[in-house]
Formats: sequence, C-alpha cells, structure tokens
Amino acid sequence: MNRIRSLAFLAAATLTAGGLTTLATGTAQAADVNVARNGGFESGLANWSCSAGSGASVSSPVYAGSGALKGTPAGSDNARCSQTVTVKPNSTYTLSTQVQGSYVYLGATGTGTQDVSTWTPGSGAGWQKLSTTFTTGPSTTQVTVYTHGWYGQPAYVVDEFSVFGPDGGGGTDPGPSIPGAPSGTAVSGQSSSGLTLSWNAVSGATGYYVYQDGVRVRTVSSASAQITGLAASTSYSFQVSAYNAAGEGPKSAAVTGTTTGGGGPNPNPAVPKHALTGYWQNFNNGATVQKISDVSSQYDIIAVSFADATTTPGAIAFNLDSAGLGGYTVAQFKSDITAKKAAGKSVILSIGGEKGTISVNDSTSATNLANSAYALMQEYGFSGIDIDLENGLNPTYMTQALRALSAKAGSSLVITMAPQTIDMQSTQGGYFKTALGIKDILTVVNMQYYNSGSMNGCDGNVYSQGSVDFLTALACIQLEGGLDPSQVGIGVPASPSGAGSGYVSPTVVNNALDCLTRGTSCGSFKPSKTYPGLRGAMTWSTNWDAKAGSAWSNAVGPKVHGLP
Repeated sequence: MNRIRSLAFLAAATLTAGGLTTLATGTAQAADVNVARNGGFESGLANWSCSAGSGASVSSPVYAGSGALKGTPAGSDNARCSQTVTVKPNSTYTLSTQVQGSYVYLGATGTGTQDVSTWTPGSGAGWQKLSTTFTTGPSTTQVTVYTHGWYGQPAYVVDEFSVFGPDGGGGTDPGPSIPGAPSGTAVSGQSSSGLTLSWNAVSGATGYYVYQDGVRVRTVSSASAQITGLAASTSYSFQVSAYNAAGEGPKSAAVTGTTTGGGGPNPNPAVPKHALTGYWQNFNNGATVQKISDVSSQYDIIAVSFADATTTPGAIAFNLDSAGLGGYTVAQFKSDITAKKAAGKSVILSIGGEKGTISVNDSTSATNLANSAYALMQEYGFSGIDIDLENGLNPTYMTQALRALSAKAGSSLVITMAPQTIDMQSTQGGYFKTALGIKDILTVVNMQYYNSGSMNGCDGNVYSQGSVDFLTALACIQLEGGLDPSQVGIGVPASPSGAGSGYVSPTVVNNALDCLTRGTSCGSFKPSKTYPGLRGAMTWSTNWDAKAGSAWSNAVGPKVHGLP
C-alpha cells in the first residue's frame, strides 16, 4: 500500500469515527449569530490556540479581509488550531470555513451528541469551502471547534471561520452586516455561447448573486461564474451582488460581455499568403479623395486611418469625415466594406498615426481598447485593427488588449502593426515585445522604412534609408528576432509626397522582395538564407498611390502576389 493510499485510509477511518458529514451545507437562520470569535483572523490568532506553536497569522493568501490562519504540520503534530465557543443546549449550528491545502480538516468536539468533522482531500490549489453541522446536547453550553492539517503534508490556510446558530450568551463577534458591492468585475474567456465573469471577493460575504441584463441568473459561493447558453455575437450586461445572513448588498457597477461570432453569416475573409497593405485616408490632405470602393483591387488589407481617441482611457471611436470626403455617407462606407470583404479583402481600423493620442497603460485601458475596438468591428464590419502608435506603447497592456480583442473576435481577426524603424531595432523594444507576445494571433508587422534616417541592420552595419540594403538588412532583424516570415512586410511611401523622406521606387521595393524571398537582386547585404513565406509590402497611402496614377500598387502588387 503506497503512502497516499495509506493517508486516505487513515483519514477515512478518522472521519468515520468522528461522524463524517461530507461538505454538508447548512443555512443559518436570520436570527442566528456567529458564536466564533475572530473567525476572519483580522486580529491575528486572538481567541485561537494552536498545537506546538504550529499556527501563524498571515496576510497572504487570504479569502477575504486582511488576515488568515496558516497551520504547518510537523512530525507527529497535525497543526491543530481550536477555540471553545459558547452555545445553547438542544440547538443546531452550522460550522464552515474557507481552506487551501491538502487534507484540511474542520470539526467540533464536546457537542453532547455526535461530534462531527469533514475534510478536503487531494491538492488544494485554490480556496475550497468546508461545512458541516452539529447539534448540542440538553446540557451542552460549550463546544470546541477546530481545524487541522495532516501528518507529513504541507502547510494549510484557513479563513472566514464561522459557527452560526443561536446565541449561547458567551459573547460573539458582532453579527454580520450587509456586505458591500463587489469591485473589479471583469469578463474573460468569451466563446460563441458563453463567457467567464469574475470579481474581487467581498469581506463577510457567504455568496454572490449574478445578474444578466437585470435578471438574477446565478448564485455562486466563489468570486467567479461561468455564464453559458448565450447567443453568438451578442452583448450582455452583468452585475454582481454579495449576500450573507444579514441580507443582500448593493450591486456592482455594470460590465458588458460580448460573445464571439461562432462562425456567423459574414466571417472575415482569410488574408492571402502574400498580401499588399494600403492605408486609406479618412481626410483630405491633397492626395486623391477616395471611397473604400475606389481602392485598387491590388490591395488585400485596407487600413482605415484613423481611429479617434475618446475621453475614456484606451477607448477608441471612429468618425467618418463625410464632409472632407465629398459627402461620403456612413451607409455607403459600411456597404463598401461589405463589398470588399465579399471580394476577399480585409478592411481594418488603424489606431494611432502621427497625431494619435491613444494610451493603453493599465488593465482598465486595455479592456477599454478591446471592448471599443470590437464594438466598432461589429458596427462597421472591420476585420480587425492596426497598431500605428508613433509615441511608443506599453507591451504588457497592449498585449493584454489585443488578446482580449482576439478572445471576442475569434480566429479570423486581423491584427497588423506599423512600427517605426527605431521600434524594431531590438527584441527588448515595446513594439517588438508586443509583436512576439501576440505571435500566435498576429497577422503582419509592416515596419515604416521611411522618415527614419540611418539604422543598424541585422549584420551590425549601418544602412541609410532609400536603398535595397536598408529594406533587407532591417527586415532581417525581425526575421531573425522571432517573427515568422509571414508576419513581416515592407512599408514604404507610395510617392515622394507620402512621406518627408525615405521614398524608394517600386523597383527598389521589388528588388528587396526578391532578395529576401529568392536571394536575388540584393545590394551589398545578402541575408544568410531566404524567406519565401514573407508576407509582402505596405504603403502610405492608397490615396497617394491613386494621386500618382496607381504606379506603386500596379508595380508592387503583382510582385507581392507572385512571390513563392
């Protein structure tokens, strides 16, 4: 018989002798009080006695409040901690607590009837509730309640220890007050039919009610809930309240959760193996004014420029410049996006630009970006987003935002990035970290090889913009730094008017594409290997391209689409 099997056998024998009531639940009456004192261990170990000095008050982990009990078995000591409570004869009491650990016991002795205990076997990775009931004898006025671990097992943790029943007159903790509103309510793990709701535990709460669109739909004992049976591509509003024997507390602030599309009727088209990306201008700066329908069919990804910042940190909006675009209406805009998607094109919303002021620097703003971006995708039909923040980004929270958006939108989400050359010189840069952090959901990084000046190539040499070597030696940094070739594209201006500096002719772009994918047409720098899976090229902008007679897309588009 192995050691664990022996342990389980001994535990079972002990429990049988003690009158096991496994995880029984008892409901305290409204008039009941908690006759245990310092059951939340907010006052250290006051009122508690632990064998052989085995107990300690800790501030982490805790289930609620600021304190908990940690018991550490050693040798023949099982770290038993107990207190004597004053009870009323011929009365029933509910004994319960929250525990972490393996083989943690909860029990009562000296009941005057049948002593009881219960335990939690196996791994104690998270909080588990133990509960049982006991009835006092006709002359019983005091009962000893206890918790302990097991011989040879690691330390255990106990919090929110309570003994609810009639007041025995021995002095108790103050009766429970109505708990406050839960905070930190958040949505995660969205699917087409469900999602996960979580919140911060509330001190003094014995359970929680979950409200969906104002209707109570769940009652749970822990600070999270799985919500199932939802409709695909649908938004729901959720609130949570905490309750205990004193009643139900106020509801939390509402949070919105949206299920994923689940393969709905208008899925995003797949991005081709080799793709041409063009930015479309939602403004008139002297380039050709275009509708989305006017954009050349050479472009596989059309990045609408740009999203607008809002007063809510991280959140974005989009406002079509109908007046500046010659009366282009929102209805036409949406219809044109639908038509492009039907033709296999991806129309995405670009965030940032030279004057972009969107900042994602904490979890709240990350959530705001994901929620608002997904709402705009649903409203306009965008297939995804482009990150073009030219004042840097926080990789931790931008990664969080993009992963949250991916969880909402599903596997057909298109994510592109347009960092400046300085942003991709090192894998330790914010952009590079973000790209690697979302590598499994990232579509392409189209670095801007313009408005740059000289930069280091992957061979350590310095190259000046405007040459084949500048394009190939800097692309090599991304290709050898961890990105897949399918996630690397070359971004250049469509005409000299499209950027302050760095314009190269379509011939130079095509030579760089051949050098990287085939090992031909290179300059002085030649990569040590070829990257035939290279995604393609990008330009600023489709409007400047049109102004120049579509010379760029007509030359580079066929080259991209003809790559190996």
